[in-house]
Amino acid sequence: MVLAQALQILCDLIRFPSISSTSNRDISQYVADCLTPCGMRMEVLSYNDPQGVRKVNVVATRGTGVGGLVYAAHTDVVPVEGWEYPQAGPFEPHQTADRLYGRGSCDMKGSLACFLAALLTTPLQRLRAPITILCTADEEIGYHGAEYVAAHSEIYRDLREQQPIVVIGEPTSLQVVHAHKGIYVFKVTSRGKAGHSSTEAGVNANLRMIPFLQEMARIYHATRDAAEWRDDRFSPPGISWNIGINDFTQAANITPERSVCTVSFRPMPGQDAESLVNLARDKAEELGLTFELQHGARPVFVAPESPHIQELLELTGKSSSRTVAYGTDAAMFEDLRKIVICGPGDIAQAHTVDEWIALDQMQRGIDVYRRMIERFCL
Repeated sequence: MVLAQALQILCDLIRFPSISSTSNRDISQYVADCLTPCGMRMEVLSYNDPQGVRKVNVVATRGTGVGGLVYAAHTDVVPVEGWEYPQAGPFEPHQTADRLYGRGSCDMKGSLACFLAALLTTPLQRLRAPITILCTADEEIGYHGAEYVAAHSEIYRDLREQQPIVVIGEPTSLQVVHAHKGIYVFKVTSRGKAGHSSTEAGVNANLRMIPFLQEMARIYHATRDAAEWRDDRFSPPGISWNIGINDFTQAANITPERSVCTVSFRPMPGQDAESLVNLARDKAEELGLTFELQHGARPVFVAPESPHIQELLELTGKSSSRTVAYGTDAAMFEDLRKIVICGPGDIAQAHTVDEWIALDQMQRGIDVYRRMIERFCL
């Protein structure tokens, strides 16, 4: 019956089109309403993103003392550029014999539904240590919600003292993950003047951008070949220096008035990511281009032999923990030392045109989260 409850919660969550560019206020209210019967102390932390869109984080806790358990999830999802599943739309959940389809079903509303179902069926009067849930906004576009929680939540300040086990419920197929890469994103803009290409009235923005692109290509090749930018504990073992370009011209006979280069890369523990950012910034300034660091999140690493990692391996029935190449809200929770990433669903299904989560992963997710609550809180 708990699986049925979790699936109903998941269907409800999917129906909220909580794309990161829109407000997540409604889905956050739904989560708060789910938590109300649990008698938890609750914070609803709101902020406006740079576009003026209202974003909401929900933080709730019950119990006193040290230790305990934190579960963290995000309520935003990536946009739907295309959707191929024919039985239902991206925000119309559809269940088959073994799967549930919908945007966010895997990343990561399925995980949140599992934890909520586990929490709602827990006898919280038996708590011996605190239990906390963090639901954040904007994870998909830079962990801004988690950053806001870490800076403004009174409950989070208490967590620094309690040092609980912190489970980031991202989809890992319930593997225990002890480390992930960081991510840095920057944008460089060259500005010219539009004009008809048959005249000399325009100023081509691409001409100043070309030497910058050459420098970005040089860094790409240098970091692919250099040992200091590789770490075989991760797959892929490199930093994935990714270069994007756009000059926004709609016709070949228009002189481009603006040229934009975006770069993202994913450093690993012990690597000097700032040195690469500085190389790019220095080159942009040399060429008279505008440089903007849009996002910087360091990698997360917990020693795999840590006691809490070993305890979670026992709870999940796994023999060893692993690393992943993607990032999570954990990058913003540096004050909390006992972090782990563990959640139902396969990351290969996240962000896809037919996103789904397996029902057996949902059942296993409920079971694992209930065991965590039992072990660390009751």
